[in-house]
Amino acid sequence: MQGKALLRRHGAVLQALAMVAAVLLIFWAVNTPKLVGVSASRRELPVYCVQQDEKRVALSFDAAWGNEDTQTLIDILGGYGVAVTFFVVGDWVDRYPESVQALSDAGHEVMNHSSSHAHFSSLTTAEIKSDISKCNDKIEAVTGVRPTLFRCPYGEYDDHVIKAVRALGMTPVQWDVDSLDWKGISAQEISRRVLDRVQPGSIVLFHNAAEHTPEALPEILEALLAEGYEIVPISEILLEGDFFIDGAGRQCRK
Repeated sequence: MQGKALLRRHGAVLQALAMVAAVLLIFWAVNTPKLVGVSASRRELPVYCVQQDEKRVALSFDAAWGNEDTQTLIDILGGYGVAVTFFVVGDWVDRYPESVQALSDAGHEVMNHSSSHAHFSSLTTAEIKSDISKCNDKIEAVTGVRPTLFRCPYGEYDDHVIKAVRALGMTPVQWDVDSLDWKGISAQEISRRVLDRVQPGSIVLFHNAAEHTPEALPEILEALLAEGYEIVPISEILLEGDFFIDGAGRQCRK
């Protein structure tokens, strides 16, 4: 009897050790950098920033509702000889076609920010494609140029959203520097946030109707230019040929 009890105890110990080993193996697999990288690479990510050897940066503005400052922004950017990318919503195109034309005439990229600024993660793939195509049609009707870049409303996306965008032959674009101008922070705070975070290959997010962006923009442009940055539209900073997007959303050369 004692022998049987001893065997049972040994069996219980071995089973417990096996369970501990299994848990440790799972923990190692989940936290090993190489495996984490493989898992991250399977996610569908938009472009947040771009690998750059030279000091190049792209500025972008989202236009979804107001329009009070669009012409002011055009004038400021024009004064510095800078072209940027505006992501516009289809409903905004309907309301302000003259501003869309003015942006295009001034040499800025006019790209797609959805037709009605819906939450895309809640839409089907067919609904996403229809929404994006509708906005593309509106922009092309005004500017004569069909957009090739897309920015998700609210910055929200999941795998099926990004796959739907790419299925249309478009590049989904996010940002790695958020000015937070939409929060109504001061011009000084906007400038500090951008200049403290920008680096070669950055994509910076602004909004066309943010309260203090027109005040902050000249300081930002002057500082970037003084630091030797070339400011270009997003399409001019994106890589061509063979590239991959890493787990942080950085577009990199293969």
